[in-house]
Amino acid sequence: MDERRRFERTPTSIRVEMTHPSFGTIVGFARDISDGGASVLVEHCQIPPAGTVVDVMFKKVVGPINSEPVKMQIMHQHRNVIGLMFKPAG
Repeated sequence: MDERRRFERTPTSIRVEMTHPSFGTIVGFARDISDGGASVLVEHCQIPPAGTVVDVMFKKVVGPINSEPVKMQIMHQHRNVIGLMFKPAG
């Protein structure tokens, strides 16, 4: 298989909160993360369409990993897995 990814993925299980004014907050768990984005598993919710930009907080048991939400774009979704890409600041 031709691997086109630019960044190495790291397996993880971090709580992810994705927020957007049109749907509120969706909670999921990152299955893996890289410098380019994350693969997030969600359950029992309507997934926004590809192209939607969401504010994302990554959280561990004792608190947030990032102090401010980061902008990420939904690149694809398959069943209950969302592919998110980090958006450049600016």
